[in-house]
Amino acid sequence: MSRPLAEFLVAAATGYGAIGLLVGLAFLLFGLDRVEPAARGAFGFRPLMLPGLVLLWPWVALRWAALARRGA
Repeated sequence: MSRPLAEFLVAAATGYGAIGLLVGLAFLLFGLDRVEPAARGAFGFRPLMLPGLVLLWPWVALRWAALARRGA
C-alpha cells in the first residue's frame, strides 16, 4: 500500500469517526427521548450506546431526520 493511500484512509476513518461522535452525542442528548420514550431517565444506558452510534451514524441521522419530518 502506498503512503498517500494509507494517509487518505486514516484521514477518512478519522473524519468518519469525528462526525459519528458529534452525531452520536447530539442524538444521545436531544434525540433518544423522542425515538425511544422508555429510555427517559436511563442515564447509565446512554454511554453504552455511543460506540454503536459512532459506527452507524449515517443510519441514525437518516432515521432521526425522517422522524423530524413526520413531526413526531
